[in-house]
Amino acid sequence: MQPQSKRWALEKFCSTFAVPFPPLMTIADLRQHNLILFEAVSGSRAYGTSLPHSDTDLKGVFVLPEDQFFGLTYVPQIANDTNDEVFYELRRFVELLLKNNPTVLELLGTPADCILYKHPLFDQFQAADFLSQLCRPSFAEYAVAQIRKAQGLNKKINYPEPPARKSVLDFCYVTVGAGAQPVATWLARQSLDQAQCGLANVPHLTDLYALFIDPSPARPLGYRGLVRDPELSQDVQLSAVPKGEVPVAYLSFNRNGYSVYCRAFREYWDWVAKRNKERYSTTVQHGKNYDAKNMLHVFRLLQMAEEIALTGEIQVRRPNREFLLQIRRGEFHYAELIAEAEQLVVRVEAAFASSTLPVAPDAAAAEETLRRVRKQFYGVVN
Repeated sequence: MQPQSKRWALEKFCSTFAVPFPPLMTIADLRQHNLILFEAVSGSRAYGTSLPHSDTDLKGVFVLPEDQFFGLTYVPQIANDTNDEVFYELRRFVELLLKNNPTVLELLGTPADCILYKHPLFDQFQAADFLSQLCRPSFAEYAVAQIRKAQGLNKKINYPEPPARKSVLDFCYVTVGAGAQPVATWLARQSLDQAQCGLANVPHLTDLYALFIDPSPARPLGYRGLVRDPELSQDVQLSAVPKGEVPVAYLSFNRNGYSVYCRAFREYWDWVAKRNKERYSTTVQHGKNYDAKNMLHVFRLLQMAEEIALTGEIQVRRPNREFLLQIRRGEFHYAELIAEAEQLVVRVEAAFASSTLPVAPDAAAAEETLRRVRKQFYGVVN
């Protein structure tokens, strides 16, 4: 959730329940009031895959002031406007650890040269206490989702949607003998305009219509045409048919095909509007038709998942930096990477099947650590 959305949600909550609206807490406030437990450089600089122009991402953990924590305005996380600096409140941090969320687990394996600040209390959180079989879905299944995303991007690049949107009539077919023709072809061969046509439902048959023709240019029968507007209509339209008129053919509207097409068309042009232009330019330039940065993370996540299953440890700084940078530079073919990633998925599944990791982290022990650290931070004496 973006900072503006979180702000809106908090305002709505306070308005609904007549709760005083708190001032917006910022990362600067956390530093000013010494509320930070941990702060580190994350992302590519922690993985060892950064380039000179790479952004510097920051992640951290903080503790809410005691009065706010016990009040009604709990804040689970704080981020800057660009979302490249994110700090998790202690309770939210532990909740995510218990889910084996990769982002927060990586904080516990941060390389020493990326740690900007660590409160002594933070040492009570150790990766070994949280790594479990849940890393299989959290790391590997996320990577598989990224593979699908890469496949989708490949499709968008190689099979772009034309800017001219198809109409309902492009999904309509008219019976001709034992077969069918696209309605545009049929109309052209009959020297007819779609406005001369009238449609009536055929009982019990979904999206099949009796097709009637008004042969006179003056259209005395009053048929409304196949659609109201060939460019904008989202459906065919029916006409009142005088008694005794005989249909000349039957028209089938492939409604499901039209819906699928509209969704794909909309998704494609939304993607065009919102895509990261720099990353897309890089993708086109290396000519392999995949998002190289996205594919780098696929391999990073899968390799980390396999290491966790085999060793019970999390290794954030990647030992195969050059291989990952080769992916980022687009030095491999798309099909080659997809095939290798799918093999790695199989290896990860096998590694977790034989792993001695617990099914899930010990939630009771994690909660005890959470309580203890918070009390010690607030200076509460038992």
